[in-house]
Amino acid sequence: MARTKDFDETEVLNKAIAIFWHKGYNGTSMQDLVDGLGISRSSLYDTYVDKHTLFIKALEAYQCAGSAKLCDIVNSGGSAKETVKALLEYIIGELLGDRMQKGCFMVNAEVEIAPHDPEVSKLVCQNDQQVEDVFYQVIKKGQERGEITNRQDARALARFTFNTIKGLRVTAKSTVDKSVFDDIIRLALSALD
Repeated sequence: MARTKDFDETEVLNKAIAIFWHKGYNGTSMQDLVDGLGISRSSLYDTYVDKHTLFIKALEAYQCAGSAKLCDIVNSGGSAKETVKALLEYIIGELLGDRMQKGCFMVNAEVEIAPHDPEVSKLVCQNDQQVEDVFYQVIKKGQERGEITNRQDARALARFTFNTIKGLRVTAKSTVDKSVFDDIIRLALSALD
């Protein structure tokens, strides 16, 4: 008979995200996880098998939460350009609100783990494509309505915008000067004119 879990798995995954995000995958020990998650080592192994499986689950949970927020912003109405601006400003707000300057958990995983871990690489690539597709849909709709320039291909603009976001997430690891981010957003939005 299987034992019932005596912990909230969502809460544990949120704690795991925080630990991995702060220390990185390679910098996080199993003892860090046991101490930080507040569950026994046996529960950790019974539920997640190993550190790598927990890391994948944490990345998936992070991706799911991020996708939900992007969808909320996209579905909130407004013109396409206002939506792109709202998405960029949301990301900047999240980055500048982080006193530890951790950057983006997904980008950190992409840099640290993805080059030599096919499973992490696949997850990062799927996330990247999903975010790019969100921008593509918004930009394409904006072009059809005449709100965004047709001089550039919608897919190319989506890729440029998404690459800008990745750059913002890396930049946030070294500066919290809002004027730097305001300049980048202003120039990124000018590509849509």
